[in-house]
Amino acid sequence: MAAEIVNPRSDSDAGTEQETGEPLDSFDPAFALHRGGKMAVQATVPVRDKDDLSLAYTPGVAKVCSAIAEQPDLVHDYTWKSSVVAVVTDGTAVLGLGDIGPEASLPVMEGKAILFKQFGGVDAVPIALDCTDADEIVETVVRLAPSFGGVNLEDISAPRCFEIERKLQERLDIPIFHDDQHGTAVVTLAALRNAARLSGRTLGELRAVISGAGAAGVAIAKMLVEAGIGDVAVADRKGVVSADRGDLTPVKQELASFTNKAGLSGSLESALAGADVFIGVSGGTVPEPAVASMAKGAFVFAMANPNPEVHPEVAHKYAAVVATGRSDFPNQINNVLAFPGIFAGALQVRASRITEGMKLAAAEALASVVGDDLAADYVIPSPFDERVAPAVTAAVAAAARAEGVARR
Repeated sequence: MAAEIVNPRSDSDAGTEQETGEPLDSFDPAFALHRGGKMAVQATVPVRDKDDLSLAYTPGVAKVCSAIAEQPDLVHDYTWKSSVVAVVTDGTAVLGLGDIGPEASLPVMEGKAILFKQFGGVDAVPIALDCTDADEIVETVVRLAPSFGGVNLEDISAPRCFEIERKLQERLDIPIFHDDQHGTAVVTLAALRNAARLSGRTLGELRAVISGAGAAGVAIAKMLVEAGIGDVAVADRKGVVSADRGDLTPVKQELASFTNKAGLSGSLESALAGADVFIGVSGGTVPEPAVASMAKGAFVFAMANPNPEVHPEVAHKYAAVVATGRSDFPNQINNVLAFPGIFAGALQVRASRITEGMKLAAAEALASVVGDDLAADYVIPSPFDERVAPAVTAAVAAAARAEGVARR
């Protein structure tokens, strides 16, 4: 079976109505598009007659089941397992909407699934869980795992998301990937690599400041350090995360151990003085004087949606390269540039997990797509650039083999 990108509407369906009695479809095209959901299941083999039926189901299917029972690895060859991902959420951190619950998260999870198919050729199944306890989520996913080749964790709030991902990877031998963390980090690194190349600098010459110490901020900091950034400081609501603070969670204590080599303390605004890079994954607004205090030729990646931490009009006054999370401005930092290709590459070689090396390879491949067309308003390719997914897929598969986690 395969998840087909269709919109199976039925005109006879009763829609949610406003006080006027008119369906919401009449007022907003988003509701019209979502009526009936954005996905369907489509068979990949025909069932036209009794011979087809006897092969697709009983008695023919029994031969395949028996063979898999004797040689479990055959499940990858004779079922969809190696080409399908579970998109799992508990609905606690959905887009910019926050904790809206599992049912309300389903339109986003369906959207994620069709992006997997559209941009990576990977089938995906949305799974919204009616529980928020970390151990319950882990146990549920472990029990579901035999049906899937990988698990994409989505919109699960921090700090539980770190624990859930870690525990699942310890217990399962399939790729576990929290896209809010790692997808954001991969695309951010790719854009930063190209921004540095445009300015004739290396990552090692840059000092970055990240606003936000949640899932994305922590993952971006880790990846920048892995990639060789000169220095990076991360700020939360109380200021720069530093080892001398007594209010740090275990996650932030670890963060403090490998960031902020300069020993900065105090506010985000003070940390921005002389900084080469601002990366926003927190929301809120950074005062213009703080942006003005950054180093000449700085880069501003203000990625909060729908309102960037620094509006591009302000950022362009002071920064050489400006990126946002929005599609209506150049240089959109969009996770869809990363996760479809990353999973396609991992599934292609039956990787047991997604390593740091595979993520770094994805970022390098994504950056390379820009090539000689590099410009201040083009440091990252469009999600619709057909070169993106194949480049990321190939790089991730090669890295998995090089790191010894590939099984074919």
